[in-house]
Amino acid sequence: MGRPRYQRARLVGERLVAELAQAYLAETSQRLRPGSFKSVRFALELLGSHLGKCAVGDLSLTQGKEVLGYITQLSPNVRKYRDGKDAGLVDLASLSVASEGITLAPQTQARILKQMSQFLDWCVGEGELGANPWEALKVKDRPEVHPHGVLTDAQVSVLLAAKDRVLHSALLFGLLTGMRSGELCGLMAEDITAKGNLGRFVSIRPNAVRLLKSKAAEREVPLHGVLEQLLDTALPKSGRLFPQLTVDRVVKRYAYLRRRHPELRGTVFHSTRKWFTTQCERTGVPEHFTASLVGHHSARSQNKLTYGLYSAGISDAQKREIVDGVRVPTVLAL
Repeated sequence: MGRPRYQRARLVGERLVAELAQAYLAETSQRLRPGSFKSVRFALELLGSHLGKCAVGDLSLTQGKEVLGYITQLSPNVRKYRDGKDAGLVDLASLSVASEGITLAPQTQARILKQMSQFLDWCVGEGELGANPWEALKVKDRPEVHPHGVLTDAQVSVLLAAKDRVLHSALLFGLLTGMRSGELCGLMAEDITAKGNLGRFVSIRPNAVRLLKSKAAEREVPLHGVLEQLLDTALPKSGRLFPQLTVDRVVKRYAYLRRRHPELRGTVFHSTRKWFTTQCERTGVPEHFTASLVGHHSARSQNKLTYGLYSAGISDAQKREIVDGVRVPTVLAL
């Protein structure tokens, strides 16, 4: 009978930051969507480049303040420089200061710091660290959200008149359903169902192509007459409705349209969702009805306690009436 093998006993805090970061990323990659994981990976790469060789138990508040100081110097574009491709935190900060006069928004700085701190919280939960030494760290400037603008009718006319070969159909869907870009990219022909005299509806639900932002995002939306015509004339009859689109391509193509048409400055693809919501508001639709269509958490009602527990939600006929009330600019022609 052979000798039993035992792992060497380790002291709490003995493992290296870089080693633990790899284990943390392997775990988070299984539960986060690609975009969210990419953001976490970037934050952990910054941390690892500076403190990766340190034992996690040796991390101090002073080192945290040092890391935060470098984060506040980073520019939004620094990784686009040749010298910034594989650079670590310190070199990126130096390159940012030397090359650009702008820094990351406080909101982005706070997100990077939070992701690093969540990693340390994970280390505590795994028994690798006694307490998170960076728990009290804060970005000094108050993070502010700068939402992108709502498209005006004139800007919608510019978008539709452009008849962009990549985005035109997706823009129509965004404007007339309020769908997010990720939801659009994952739409399948099989998600379209006919409901008699109520017309066709699209079911927005998780599938093999994409997940949803939240449980509330799972919903059914009536298709505007313009979209029904588009389905009959221009879109695939099976499989993905937009097989060539990814969220990344949508973002980049909209940026291209923004460069071609300066009138679109301050807007993004998500602004189509805001335009749809605005049209609902202007026609007097109750806010919680609109929430049902766009997939917000308040979708049940303004009175969450009563409607959230007992209501089955608004009817298909009510949804159809709302969507049919959306008026598209007269420039629209498929």
